[in-house]
Amino acid sequence: MNIIKAGTAAMAALAGLLVLSGAMAAETGVALKADTIRAEPFGDAKAVATLAASDKVTILGKEGGWLKVSSAKGKGWVRMLSIRKGDAKKGGSEAAGVLKMASGRAGTGKVVATTGIRGLNEEELKAAKFNEEEIKLAESYSATPDQAQQFAKKGKLVARQFDYLPEVK
Repeated sequence: MNIIKAGTAAMAALAGLLVLSGAMAAETGVALKADTIRAEPFGDAKAVATLAASDKVTILGKEGGWLKVSSAKGKGWVRMLSIRKGDAKKGGSEAAGVLKMASGRAGTGKVVATTGIRGLNEEELKAAKFNEEEIKLAESYSATPDQAQQFAKKGKLVARQFDYLPEVK
């Protein structure tokens, strides 16, 4: 009986050490640009605090395109592209390139019209399941052709014809 108790105590101590080592292995990061720390990983979630460029953070978790962070200013969720993992490097040329990508700008006056979501790993993709409620919610945001025309007219948008790119041979 004493051997079982000693073995159980040793296992509990080992588990405690593993938890502590995992907690101490949290990643650090630096804000590439000013951004809002939010209560949840959504763009319209309640603002908790504001990060300034170069603020240091501890990365606590990840969900989709969002990182859960803790900083001197608060704890919550920040867009993944606003944070550079690790310490800030001197010189900033690499950070400047990432900042341009994260801000949607490719150079003065050149706006990039591409957006992507990073952060899904293989396990998350394999665990993905069809969710009919979410599909219906996404479909509820669609507009009819008439609604789109009215929106364009109200915004004084004009249709423009573009030629197709030449076929690559």
